[in-house]
Amino acid sequence: MAETITLEVQRYNPEKDTEPGLQTYEVPLKKEWVVLDALNYVKDKVDGSLSFRWSCRMGICGSCGMMVNGEPKLTCATFLTDYAPGTVRVEPLKHFPVLRDLVVDITDFLAKLSRAKPWLIRKQEKPLAEGEYLQTPEQLDAFKQFSMCINCLLCYAACPVYGLDPLFSGPAAIALAQRYNMDSRDQGAAQRLDILSHSDGIWGCTFVGECTEVCPKHVDPAGAIQQYKLTATTEWFKSMLMPWRGE
Repeated sequence: MAETITLEVQRYNPEKDTEPGLQTYEVPLKKEWVVLDALNYVKDKVDGSLSFRWSCRMGICGSCGMMVNGEPKLTCATFLTDYAPGTVRVEPLKHFPVLRDLVVDITDFLAKLSRAKPWLIRKQEKPLAEGEYLQTPEQLDAFKQFSMCINCLLCYAACPVYGLDPLFSGPAAIALAQRYNMDSRDQGAAQRLDILSHSDGIWGCTFVGECTEVCPKHVDPAGAIQQYKLTATTEWFKSMLMPWRGE
């Protein structure tokens, strides 16, 4: 096995660059090294000005998502040896404004996530003396898969709809809304449906499925959105057949 591998990294400093460009580095090729190790090597040993996000190194925080050879990846879980002896090209996630080098602005995502209300909503809380809101294993299984989202934004970088329509709520926000819709403790499904049952919400999804393909936690946001569409359709028919329900 070769001792080094070539790393092509997109660089962009808004204070002096008019557009991004690629810079090449030779980094050690070690069997246990992931792309994030290579980026840290460059920052620590070669060029301290390189900017990128990372935190846990364990595929939990979701902050190190980047484009690796054109695919959205968690760089802490993407091994250099998978690309040897070729070149590894690292770029910021697609569809987001670039702040500097590999760092993107996620303000739009955070706004869409908050709008989807991904938290438990209760119409009326029961007294603390009555204890917890208990769930059966079956009730937990209903939404557990969708609760595994780590907000890494790989699904947004892979989603062609979000790339074309910045108003689209996006896979993660909708999947997390569905996670709470399916939670037996939640009573906010109607509120979320009013927000997301529109062309910039669930109906904006064309079911390409790339979001599910790139998800490192197997959340299946594409599946969550299709479930949501079925729920929305069912509720629409109920409103037509039984209009008094909304009174």
